[in-house]
Amino acid sequence: MSKSDFDLFVLGAGSGGVAASRRASLHGARVAIAEDRDPGGTCVLRGCVPKKLLVYASSFAADLEVARAFGWDASGKLDWPRMIAAKQAEVQRLSGVYTRLLHDGGVQLVHGRAVLVDPHTVRVDERTYTTDRILVATGGRPWMPGVVGAELCMSSDEALDRTELPRHATIVGGGYIAVEFAGIYRAAGCDVTMLVRDRGILRGFDDDVRTHLFEHMLASGIEIREHAEIEAVVNDGDLLQVRLASGAALATDAVLFATGRVPNTEGIGLAEIGVALDDHGHIVVDESSRSSVPSVFAIGDVTARPQLTPMAIADGRAFADSEFGNRPRTTLHEGVATAVFTQPPCASCGLTEAAARQRGPVKIFRTRFRPMKHAFAGKTGTTMMKLVVDANTDRVLGVHIVGSDAPEIIQGFAVAVVCGATKAQFDATLAIHPTAAEELVTMTKSVES
Repeated sequence: MSKSDFDLFVLGAGSGGVAASRRASLHGARVAIAEDRDPGGTCVLRGCVPKKLLVYASSFAADLEVARAFGWDASGKLDWPRMIAAKQAEVQRLSGVYTRLLHDGGVQLVHGRAVLVDPHTVRVDERTYTTDRILVATGGRPWMPGVVGAELCMSSDEALDRTELPRHATIVGGGYIAVEFAGIYRAAGCDVTMLVRDRGILRGFDDDVRTHLFEHMLASGIEIREHAEIEAVVNDGDLLQVRLASGAALATDAVLFATGRVPNTEGIGLAEIGVALDDHGHIVVDESSRSSVPSVFAIGDVTARPQLTPMAIADGRAFADSEFGNRPRTTLHEGVATAVFTQPPCASCGLTEAAARQRGPVKIFRTRFRPMKHAFAGKTGTTMMKLVVDANTDRVLGVHIVGSDAPEIIQGFAVAVVCGATKAQFDATLAIHPTAAEELVTMTKSVES
């Protein structure tokens, strides 16, 4: 029996930390977890869950419009303050669920900010704890640029809690948080301007996804200014004035900086005990989540792995199984499925066309069509679906979708991609008609090779 207070001490009670601590406890380990905020982490409290609730809330306007075409006498008005209050109640309920999961799983919850004293000692406020292993799962936070007037602006944290819906919102950035909030605000009835530093949106996604979504956003009335360098934000009466390096300026009710996230690795003793960090502040880990200090491990957004909640959970459970369950294993970190909850949503798994072409010759299968429900209602928006196929092996390397239910569709097809399914096997799969997903198994002619 170890003489330490615990076999494992976890920093951060988000999705990854909770999953790892509960799995380690299940294997018989003595586990504690420290959290200086409510349990649940970014995803539950300040990210995926509340954001998805706002996507649902704002999207009903379009649903009501379609409903009228189907004979419903549908009308309604969004009560934004009421929605935010309901959202707050839901995330607090979920935080309570996480607290109960820890308690029922035999994990000791320590309230406070944890700091590493040495490779086997953690201090929380005025008390110290000894432990055989340490797992850092403190997640990330929004990055706010150092421009003049940044204190007048919101990060995604504040945007999720804002009780007043702006008449005009300016969103700085072109990543997934930026495009999701642009869709939320626009669908809720706001005018929206996006300021993108470079060209296009969703850098790193497949080019067809980026282009198709870009066109949809423009068609919905979202203004997207490319190559827009923000210089300052100043008070201008009841409005804010956003000044650009080009000399242009625009008046707006609210400014949201969606300019990326940084890991929560500062001020918790990592460098002091010799844990190696990369140039962006991420903890450098091997495939087993071990840092440069053998007793210190890290998972989730504090590493340079994909910043996805299921990734943190999978890595946390793999760590616990390996270290405490006598079942060494790792998780796959490339080509994982992901979704962006824009309006319409987009989803991808596997390789982009550009990444696949770097590995060898490919065949591309792509289709664009109006979904049945929207065609009947006279709406003009289209769905895009795309397959990236290895020309030599016929293996499907990537699946990319922009359109209704894309995240739900991609989950099933991600299984096929992970299992190495071929295009011939896709073709041999009987379609379900009428559905949008059937297009992925009925595309027979490549658009280029």
